[in-house]
Amino acid sequence: MNDTTIRDVAREAGVSIATVSRVMNDPEQVNIVTRARVIETIDRLKFVPRNEARGRARRDEGRIGVLAPFFTYPSFVQRLRGVAAALAETGYELVIYNVDTTIRRDRYLSTLPLLRRLDGLIVMALEIDDAVAERLQHHELPMVLIESNPAAFNRTHAQFTRIDIDDVEGGRIAGEYLIARGYQRIGFVGDEEVPDYALHTSDQRLNGLRHALAAAGRVLDEGLVRLSPHGLEQAEADCHRLLDLAEPPDAIFSPSDTQAMGVLRAARARGLRVPEDLAIIGFDDVDIAEYIGLTTIRQSLDESGRVAVDQVLARIADPTRPVQHVRLQLQLVRRMTA
Repeated sequence: MNDTTIRDVAREAGVSIATVSRVMNDPEQVNIVTRARVIETIDRLKFVPRNEARGRARRDEGRIGVLAPFFTYPSFVQRLRGVAAALAETGYELVIYNVDTTIRRDRYLSTLPLLRRLDGLIVMALEIDDAVAERLQHHELPMVLIESNPAAFNRTHAQFTRIDIDDVEGGRIAGEYLIARGYQRIGFVGDEEVPDYALHTSDQRLNGLRHALAAAGRVLDEGLVRLSPHGLEQAEADCHRLLDLAEPPDAIFSPSDTQAMGVLRAARARGLRVPEDLAIIGFDDVDIAEYIGLTTIRQSLDESGRVAVDQVLARIADPTRPVQHVRLQLQLVRRMTA
C-alpha cells in the first residue's frame, strides 16, 4: 500500500491539511487554481486516503458507478433500468451519481478516481473536457461512455469505450418519413437551454431534419422552429404558439418523447385530428410512447445500459482490452400520430 499521507500531500502542495480534505470532499469550496495544484500533487504522489484503501480491501462486493444528468427523465430511467438488470446477477453494487450542475460534474470526475470508491464507471450524456479525460485515463478507472460528443471522438475521448447513436441520422429519418407522407410545413419543438455539462442532442436532431429537407430540395421554415427549456409543459406552450400562426405546421418533430407528448396535448386541446391535421413524431421510444400510440424514433435505451455494463465489466477483467465503439441502430416506430 502507498504510504503517502494527507500531510505529505499538503506539504508538497503548499496548503493546509484542511484544504486537501476540502478538495477531496467538497472541491467547489476551493478556488480552481489551488484545487488543480492539490489534485496534481495527489496524482503525482499516488495518494489514496487510508480509510478508502481499508474500505476497499474489506469489500466483498464490487461497485459500478453511473454518472448521469437528468436521471429522472424517462429516457435516463430506462437506461438505468438496463444497467441495473445487467448488474443484478454479477455481484456488483450499482451506485448512481446525479449531475445537476457543472460544479457537481467536475467534483465527481475529480474525486471518484481519486478516492477509489469504484471498480468501474459509466458516464451518460455528459460533456467531458480533454484534461479530465486524460486524468481519468491516468487513474486507469475502467470507464464507458453512453452518448458522447462526436467532436471529441478523435481526441482523448477516443481512448474510452463508447456506446452511442447517430442523432443527426435520427432527425433525418424523421424528416424523410414526414416528407414521404406528403407533409408540407414541418415544424420542430425542441430544447433552447441545455446546461453546459450536458450534450446538445436536440441541436443534432434538428440538424438531421434540416438535412432531410435539403435533400428533398426544401428549406426548413425557421418560423416553424420553437425552442424552450426541456419539459412537457414548455413543449405544449410552444406548440400552441406554432398553431396560432397564420400558416401553422401540418407536422411537428420533437427531439424527445416528453416534448412530443406536450405537442400532442396541445393538438388535442384544440380538437385537431392527429395525424390528419397535425402529424407528430418523437424521439426515444420510452415505455409510455407505445401506450399513447406515439410515432417515434426508437433508440435502444435498455440495451445501451446492458451493453455498457458488459463493456465496463470486460475492461475490469482485462484492462488491456481494445477500446470499443458500439453504435446502436435507430428505428422509426410508426404508430398513430404520424
